[in-house]
Amino acid sequence: MSSQIDHLLEEGRKFPPAAEFAANAIARPELYERAEADREAFWAEQSRDLLHWHTPFTRVLDWSNPPFAKWFDDGELNVAYNCLDRHVEAGNGDRVAILWEGEPGDQRRITYAELTDEVKRTANVLTDLGIGQGDRVAIYLPMIPEAIVSMLAVARLGAIHSVVFGGFSADSLRSRIDDAGAKVVITADGGYRKGRVSPLKTAVDQALDDRGHDTQQTVEHVLVVRRGENEVEWTEGRDIWWHDVVPAASADHDAEAFPAENPLFILYTSGTTGKPKGILHTSGGYLTQVAYTHRNVFDLHPESDVFWCTADVGWITGHSYVAYGPSQAAPLRCSTKARPTARTPAAGGRSSRSTASRSSTPPRPPSAPS
Repeated sequence: MSSQIDHLLEEGRKFPPAAEFAANAIARPELYERAEADREAFWAEQSRDLLHWHTPFTRVLDWSNPPFAKWFDDGELNVAYNCLDRHVEAGNGDRVAILWEGEPGDQRRITYAELTDEVKRTANVLTDLGIGQGDRVAIYLPMIPEAIVSMLAVARLGAIHSVVFGGFSADSLRSRIDDAGAKVVITADGGYRKGRVSPLKTAVDQALDDRGHDTQQTVEHVLVVRRGENEVEWTEGRDIWWHDVVPAASADHDAEAFPAENPLFILYTSGTTGKPKGILHTSGGYLTQVAYTHRNVFDLHPESDVFWCTADVGWITGHSYVAYGPSQAAPLRCSTKARPTARTPAAGGRSSRSTASRSSTPPRPPSAPS
C-alpha cells in the first residue's frame, strides 16, 4: 500500500468579488500589511478602536507562561457596557437590537435601549440572589431573547456564565453545573423543538436531585422563564419566576470595570469523546477578537445590514456571533428558534458556521487574541 495520499482534485479557479462590493468593503489589504509588520501593535490598535476601555491598557500580550496568554491584562472594561450602554449613549438606543421569531411564529422587536434596561434589571435580580464577580451561573434556555439577556447580565456583574445546550440531558446538565460550581441556574419551563414543547425545568429538577450519589450542593436558586406554558414542579425558596422579579427590578445599574483577564464564560465540549472539558474564555482578548472578526470578516455595516447567525447560543459560534460579536457594532440582528425541516423553506440571510482543529505542536506565541 502506498504511504502517500493522492489528491485528485485541483481547484485553481478564483471568484473575485464584484467591484462595487470590494470598493465598499470595510477590511482593506493594508490590514495584512500592518498585522505582519507588528502584530502586537496591530491588535492594540484594533482593541482600542473597537472597544471602550474604562482603564486603558499599556501591555498587549504577556506570553511569559505558555500556553497561557494574557491579553491587555493591565486594562479594565465591562463587557456588557461595550455591548449595550455605549450604543445607547451614542444615540442608537432606538435602533432594533434583536428581531426574534419563535418556532410557533411569535415575534419580538427589541431595541438597544430596551435590551439595556432588561439586562440591567436582570443584573440587579442576580445581585439580589448573591451573584457577584467570579460566581458561576448556568444558563439552560431555548433560543429566546432571555438567553442573550442572561449572558449579558452575568457578564455585567463580572460573573461567569456556563451556557448548556437546551437539548442536553439532566445528567449532562448536572455534570456541567457541578464542574463549574454554579450558584444559580437560569432556565425556562420549556422550549419549542420541532413543533413540540421540550420540558427544560423538569431536566433542571432532575439534575439537582440525587443522581445516585448525592444531591447537588452549589445551586441556591433557579430563575425560570415562562415560555412553553407546560406544567412544572416547584421548589419553594429555590425556584423563582422570571416574570415575577425581572420586570419589578430597577433598571438603574452602573457597569463596574473589571480586569481584561477576568473570566467571562466556561463552555464545555459535547462529551462525545469522553468527559466534557470546560474551556475558559476571559474578557478583553475574546471581546477584541469577536468584535474584529464580526466587523471585518462579515463586512458588517451596522447602519444598513441585518445580521443573522443560525447557531444555537449553547455553542461557541452562538456566543461569538449571536451574543457578543454583533453587540459591538450595534447592527440589527435576527434570531430565530425555528428549526428548518423538509416541510419548512429555509430562511435566507447572513449566517456563520464554525470549524475546529487540534494540534500536537508545541505552543507558539498567539498571533491574535481569543
